[in-house]
Amino acid sequence: MVTISVELPEGVFSALRQTPDQFVKEMRLAAAVKWYELGLLSQGKAAEVAGLSRSGFIDALSHYHVSPFQYTADELAEEVALAE
Repeated sequence: MVTISVELPEGVFSALRQTPDQFVKEMRLAAAVKWYELGLLSQGKAAEVAGLSRSGFIDALSHYHVSPFQYTADELAEEVALAE
């Protein structure tokens, strides 16, 4: 495990009504969701970044309104056509 230190203004925690630990947890999840949404991470790796199980990460995606599927409608139609 690698530890990274980030400096933030003290007021950010009170503005967000979070403790530093809550903020770090939320930041890890938000980053993992965005990187997954952009296709930079798989669900498994994104879950690892977020510190969640894969099923927990999939549940968290709905909170951010991000689909757990990384296929466009055209890609999905193509996959179905190939399977037939």
